[in-house]
Amino acid sequence: MGWRDLLQTEDETFVSPWVGGRSLRSFDRFWRIEGKLPQEHGWHRFRLAGRKACWTGPADQSGELRDRLRGYLVADRLVPDEARIETDPIKLAQGFERVHLIEPGLDRFVRVVAGRSFEDGPLIYDSQEFPLGPEDEVLQAYFDEAKSVDHVSGVAPALDAAFRFESWHREEIRRRREEERKRREEEDRQRQLEARRQEIIETLGDAAGRRELARYDFAEAARAALAVGGAQYLDSRPSYNKGEMVVRYRMNGRGLECTCDAQTLRIIDSGCCLTNHATGEQTDTRFTLESLPGVIQEADRRHILVVYRHVD
Repeated sequence: MGWRDLLQTEDETFVSPWVGGRSLRSFDRFWRIEGKLPQEHGWHRFRLAGRKACWTGPADQSGELRDRLRGYLVADRLVPDEARIETDPIKLAQGFERVHLIEPGLDRFVRVVAGRSFEDGPLIYDSQEFPLGPEDEVLQAYFDEAKSVDHVSGVAPALDAAFRFESWHREEIRRRREEERKRREEEDRQRQLEARRQEIIETLGDAAGRRELARYDFAEAARAALAVGGAQYLDSRPSYNKGEMVVRYRMNGRGLECTCDAQTLRIIDSGCCLTNHATGEQTDTRFTLESLPGVIQEADRRHILVVYRHVD
């Protein structure tokens, strides 16, 4: 190209595909787009002035695309005729280049031509290409959710790769929809549990309400039960025995621990000596998280409290 080719006539215009940005290029020239940009990707007309270009509006496709590739379109990816069989769908997806400005309404496994408007530029859709023969049978195999197209004769590696990619993409969509469904169901379940929990919290003054709450939120139920006896809840954890909870609390500035039934809040091991010395009877199970603090406070007041579980 000589210097005369670089001379520009007044009101020179240039039609080019635009897929974003302020750069406008051809195979031998470059411009900077000034002012307003197109509202949508597509073919557009630009007015040129030196190294600057100004968008003037949409245009019909014109101008020849170079470096053309032919192959099968899967979503917005081109599986070129030179593709080889690949069983890993991730590698399939990574190996195919995106095509821009695709004609709407194209069927699956359609052959297309795509090219570039400048060197190393994005692939731009150009037109449909004639089918090779087995595309309809491959499409039917896809509808039938066949595992492969080995039963279809004349399938080129590119068409086989397109079938694998399309089938994998369908399964990915199903998997994501199922995950989303489960996520929504779990969120709904959690909302229902929280709503029920809030309802029960409003009835914490009732012993039955606290035991109902223990099914949904043991820590909150234990906190409310201990508060009845004037104790401060600190922590809880599952016991080694199924259905039991170990509860840590504070009474009169002293840390104590007990084990109770996770549903009834009845004491199983008070962590203190509650034996009736007259009869030798263990009386731990006579108490609940509500009544245990009062018993311990009375024993401490009489200086007869013996603590087995030291947690301070």
